[in-house]
Parts: sequence; C-alpha cells; structure tokens
Amino acid sequence: MAPLVIPSGVLAWLGRPGANERLTLGHIGVGGMGGAHLDVSLALRKLDSVNIAAVCEADSNRLAAAAKKVGEGCRTYSNYRDLLEQPDIDAVVIATPDHWHAVQAVHACQARKHVYVEKPASCTVAEGRAMVAAARQNNCVVQVGSQARSAEPAHQVCTYIRNGMLGKVHTVTCWHTENPSGGPTQESPPPPELDWDAWLGPLSWRPYIPGAYHPGNFRWMMESGGGVIRDRGAHVMSVILWCLDADQQTPATIEATGDPRPKGVWDCPPKMKVVYQFKDPDWQLIWEQPGDVRGEGGFGMVFHGEQDTLAVSRDGTRIPAADRVRNFQPPAGGVEVYRMAKHADYNMNHKEDWLQAVKEVRNPCMDIDVAHRVANLCNLGNLSYILGRKLTWDGRAEQFVGDDEAQRMLARPEREKYRI
Repeated sequence: MAPLVIPSGVLAWLGRPGANERLTLGHIGVGGMGGAHLDVSLALRKLDSVNIAAVCEADSNRLAAAAKKVGEGCRTYSNYRDLLEQPDIDAVVIATPDHWHAVQAVHACQARKHVYVEKPASCTVAEGRAMVAAARQNNCVVQVGSQARSAEPAHQVCTYIRNGMLGKVHTVTCWHTENPSGGPTQESPPPPELDWDAWLGPLSWRPYIPGAYHPGNFRWMMESGGGVIRDRGAHVMSVILWCLDADQQTPATIEATGDPRPKGVWDCPPKMKVVYQFKDPDWQLIWEQPGDVRGEGGFGMVFHGEQDTLAVSRDGTRIPAADRVRNFQPPAGGVEVYRMAKHADYNMNHKEDWLQAVKEVRNPCMDIDVAHRVANLCNLGNLSYILGRKLTWDGRAEQFVGDDEAQRMLARPEREKYRI
C-alpha cells in the first residue's frame, strides 16, 4: 500500500498532532451539557478521532461517574489548572457554568491547549476581548458551542437567505419564553460532594441555596447566566449574523426595556425587549420575551425581507426548515455556504469541525472572534436593560459613546484566585 501523502500545511503544528493523528482531550465540566459533550467525544473516540485523557469537575460524584464512563486510564482532577498542566493533553472541552467560560478558556490558551467552550462565550465584553487575545497570542483554535452553524436546517436557511430568496432583509424579530424570577431562598451547607468555592469561581461569594444556582439555575441570575437572552440568544443571534453574512458587523445602538428587575436570587426580567440598530448595511434586530410567536420549540426568529418573510423555529437545529427552504438549490454561480453537516447529530458536526480546524490550522465555523461579537449582543442588551437607557456603541473600538457609567460596566470584579 502506498504511503499517505500529507500536505505540509496540515502537518503537526507547534508540536501538536498532525492530520493523521488523534487529538488528546481533557474535559472540564462533565455534568449537564458537559456530560453530553463527553458522550460526543466518546463517539468520536470510536471513530478514532480523539483520545480522552482526563476529566475535571467540582462535583466529586459527577467526576467519578465521568471517569467510569471514559474507562481505564482516565485521570481525574478537581482543579482545572492541574489538568491544563498535563503535557499529553492537546485540547480541552469546557462545559462549566457560564461564569467560568472566559477564565478557563483564557487559561487553557495560555497553557497552549486548543479549546472548545460552550456558549455564551463570555459574561462581559472585557472577558470576550481577553478570550480573543489569548487565542490569537497563543495560536490556539477556539470553537464556541453555538452548534446551529453545524446543523443541516440552519445551513439550509443560511443558503436560502444568502441567495436572495427573501430580498434584502431589513428586520429580524425573535421570540422566546420568559425568564423565571424569584427562586428559592433557604440557605444550607453545600452537599459534601460539591466544592462550592470552586463552583462559584470568579463570582462574588454567596451562601449555598439548594435549587437556586447549582446545577443549572445559574441561568436566571444576571451575574452568571444573564437570562434567556444570553443563553438561547447566543444560539439565535449566531444564526442571524451567519444568515445575513454579518459576522463582522456590530450594532450602532442598543435599547432594552422590560419588567422591573425582580428581587431575589433569580433577578433577570421575565419580559424583555431589546432593539439593535445596525448601520452600513442598515437593518434591525429585535429580541423579545415572549414576543410574537411564529413557530415551534419555545423560541426562534423571523427574517423580514423586501420580498418575503421566513420563520425559523428554535435556532435551526432540532426542527426542520420550511419545505421551500429544504428543497432549495443554489443557482449556477450562486452562494455556497460552508457546510459541516455529515452527521445527523449537529453536536458531532460542530466538534469535528473544531478538530479538523486544529489539524488544518484554520478558524473553525464558530471562531472565538465571531462568538465574542455574538456574546456582545447579549451582554449589551442586558447592560441597556440594567441602565434603563439607549446605548450608542462603537463596535470597532468596543466602547460606548458618551456614557462613562456604561463604559465602566464592560468589565466586572473577579475574585482574586479565579481571575483571568
């Protein structure tokens, strides 16, 4: 058998595996979505795409269960910095709570590990900037988990819109179910298996309240999860920018209104509306909870064009696109959109796109630079709501225009031992 000939551009890079070798992964955060990511990596291991060397988790029960699932030889860590020090690990998958994403991604890049990190990329603009800088300075490939860009329905929608089938899109409206508010209030000692200080990480310290934060209810806390606009909005807005070929565009103004900020642990507004105005080209994005529901799945978006409109349920992942979109074929010379959808499972596609990007030394389909701008939309919407006024944004400088108070809120304090 003749030997494989590998182009020089995809050979081992900075001492990393080349095109024909498997990357060795470490998983940071293995409960909830982290468990789902571990399952995807195990499936990829069966395809000889990756090795899994280690797992890390603040909950010792989850840590033990994940190690058992991976099998013999899997190393376990309660401190992610110890995992990052391991020389045999090429890349990490980060699926911790949102307030941890930026800190761990930056530290992973500084340790020269490639990164797959769940969305939203960041909780503040400053965090996102630090993630982009760390990735570029250390030549790391960072993929953010807005998986719709690797799903077949979203690809079909993007192809349809980019080929002008709606005409010029002037407005995109979004709908979503409301945020829950209030939440539990009774404090108690944390469960013995949970390192509560490590789970909080960069957040300001607070007592443990069962059911209030851990494992998944951090989403309803403005400081950590930021509500549905930062959770599902990170998916939906990624699709919108992709479909409008607007990954490099930033809003000129942001104006949010909503219910009064709730008292209690869950302090995100149940009802909320954010209007983003974009310039050159001009268009408008409107996020609304609950908004005008036009599809299935609890949330989605409507593209309003000069010739037609198109509703997309959820984020273009789990629900098929409209018949006219599924059956559309680009004309000769039309726009062909990058497609990473060889598996039915879009999570598999998204992970494989990242792995292939590492080997080809290119940006993945949801590169950290783009994901940072998507996260900015979510974070700026929340800032406008908190401040109660319209904000003017200089996207190139990533600064507010004429608003010192808003400018100071682009970053936030972090606890010393958990800082970027």
